[in-house]
Parts: sequence; structure tokens; C-alpha cells
Amino acid sequence: MLQLHSISKAFADKQVLRDISLSVAAGEIITLLGPSGCGKSTLLQIVAGLLPADTGTVQWAGQQLAKVPPHQRNFGLMFQDYALFPHKSVAENVAFGLKTAKQPKPQIQARVSEMLTLVGLAGFDDRDVNTLSGGEQQRVALARALAPKPRLLMLDEPLGALDRALRETLLDELRQILRDLQQTTIYVTHDQEEAFAISDRMLIMNAGEIVQAGAPQAVYQAPASAFAARFLGFSNILTGTVIEEGVQLPFGNLPLATTANAGASVTILIRPEAATLSTTDGITGTVLDVSFRGATTRLRIEASGHVLEFDLAVPTDLALGATVSVVPSGVQIIQ
Repeated sequence: MLQLHSISKAFADKQVLRDISLSVAAGEIITLLGPSGCGKSTLLQIVAGLLPADTGTVQWAGQQLAKVPPHQRNFGLMFQDYALFPHKSVAENVAFGLKTAKQPKPQIQARVSEMLTLVGLAGFDDRDVNTLSGGEQQRVALARALAPKPRLLMLDEPLGALDRALRETLLDELRQILRDLQQTTIYVTHDQEEAFAISDRMLIMNAGEIVQAGAPQAVYQAPASAFAARFLGFSNILTGTVIEEGVQLPFGNLPLATTANAGASVTILIRPEAATLSTTDGITGTVLDVSFRGATTRLRIEASGHVLEFDLAVPTDLALGATVSVVPSGVQIIQ
């Protein structure tokens, strides 16, 4: 439904977006994931019509949108701070877009009631938005964005102001709501867990470019670059040389899960999950830290001057400074 072709944008001498092309299918939830300043929010504003692109085109179902003003695009946009109208009640906030569209009053009342029920706020119609909790305000903002039945919903860090426990609860609810409505959505975040949980497809951005795109599981299993791997939370990234047995590293040789020509210099990722302790094989190093993480134990070791992290599936009482051998679950080339 949405097609972006070669979108670029600069502010003064700073290039914010570089030749961005992407498409969003009907009912698809895509996530733009990346650090602050990578261009995510600027791209949303261009799609919404709030900013012009320097080059490139924005289309909806084949229609060029360059000359279509924001209020005629029927796109919904929700920000991190919610931007609720403080002088309006919950119902009046939700009804804002419907009144702007001059819909009949009975139709507005029915739609407001429907949306408040959908987001779990039935009966909140007359409440003062200033008396609501952060999670309740987020629900009101979502109901307001969904009320006009937008062709495209854009969410810019919508859960960023909430505490972690509430964020996880609302994230599950939000995905279910978008699924039930089959709502075409672009979701912007810098949080990897949010992106994994909510998206059908995620796009990692860096310095105004899309550096990797794919289904969440595929992106997690096969980061395309050292930047992507680090941004996804992986830290065991090293340079090695491919040998017949696998890869040669400063602390020894490890088998490779991926293949390459012998003698090639490669950047590799040693995956931290499901690692096991051994008395004879693997990576030998000195214990720097042992941290209980609930389902796993995070083990940090130093091996030949490199600090590595592993998530062990079983508790351990290793002493700091002890010598251990760790067998990682997978070693793969990422660059």
C-alpha cells in the first residue's frame, strides 16, 4: 500500500536520510529500529506530509502524495508524549479527528465508545485526561489515532515514557489491537525487544540508511553487519581468519556455523545464548562477573585480552578470577 522510492533529506549540511526505499503491505506492521538521530522520526514526518523530501517519492496504492496535504492523507500519527488536549475530556480527545471530519454526532459517539472499549477504557468518557496514569493516557492517544480509521498508523516511540513492566503489558495489548483491526502500521523505536515483539518485519537504520530488513527472527538469527549485531545487543564480535577447521581467533580455533574461503579475514559473532561450561573444550578465560538474570546466568570472561559474555542455561557459583572453559552455541560470519 505504501511505497517510498529513494527518499533523501538533509538539514543544512547534515544528511539525515540517504536514498531510502521501502514498501508496506496492507495490514503489515513494520518497525523502524535504530539509535537516536538515525532518521527514523524524520522519515515518519515525510510520510505524514509534515516535511518535504529533498528527493524521492511517497505513494499510497500508486498515488503520488507530494501534493496531498497531511490532513487529507488519512494517516494517523502518535508521538511519545501523546499530545493529548489537556482541556478536553477523554471522549473529547478521542472524538477530535472525527469532529474535524464533520461526522454526524451519533456516529462520533458510537465510534468513541467502540475505541475506548477496544483500548480497555470503557466508561472513561468524562474523565479529565490530566488525572490519568501514563498507561491510561497512552491508551487514550491510541484510541484517538485509531478513531478516524486511518489507512496508515504511525507510532513514534509510543511506549518510551512508560516504565518497563507497564511497557511490556501495553506492548502485548497494542499488537493484539493492531492485529484485530488489520491496521497497516509503521512503528518507530530504539528498543530491540519492542521491535521483536510487535513487528511482522523490522528495518534497522543507521546514519540515515536501512542497513538490514527482514522478519524479526531472521534478523536476530543472522545480523548483517557488526553495527546491526551490536545494536541488537550482541557484544561478542571479533575479527578472525577462516581455516579448514572453522575460524582462528586470538584465544584459539572455533567451528563456524557459516562457511567462507580459507584464509579470508572475517568479522564473526559468537552468539551468547545457550552456552555451556566444559572442562576441556571451547574458549578458556578468566571469570570477570557472574550475574543472575532469571532464566539464565550472564557470565563475563576475559580470554586473551577480549571480554566475552555468555548466557548459561543453568545457575552457577563460579568465583571471580576462576579459570573456565565455555563452549558457545554458534559462531557465525556477519561481515
